[in-house]
Amino acid sequence: MPREIIRTDQAPQAIGTYSQAVKSGLTVYLSGQIPLIPETMEMVEGDIETQIRRVFDNLQAVARAAGGELADVAKLNVFLIDLAHFPVVNSVMAEYFSEPYPARAAIGVAELPKNAEVEMDAVMELDG
Repeated sequence: MPREIIRTDQAPQAIGTYSQAVKSGLTVYLSGQIPLIPETMEMVEGDIETQIRRVFDNLQAVARAAGGELADVAKLNVFLIDLAHFPVVNSVMAEYFSEPYPARAAIGVAELPKNAEVEMDAVMELDG
């Protein structure tokens, strides 16, 4: 099955050797997003809630560029340098997602690119 590379200016450009997302059939693999502002490629300023919102906004932009919405996300991975921030993830996530929620993992990590405090990637399944 041919793969389609997804690209949008509404989300940060790749800062390495990867694509924003890859679509294979009806499945879209969204690369990890950190709280970068797409227009400036600078980290968003603010607290962890502000960073989490920026990450969800970035994921949403890539999902839309692929022909979907965050509601189409089947699996979400959340990477945090401080798992104490997980309740904030839950709170903000409830504003972007409604039931049924996607499957999810939360992983504590030592460090993220550009000293981000949060990164998320996702797998999205589009309707046929």
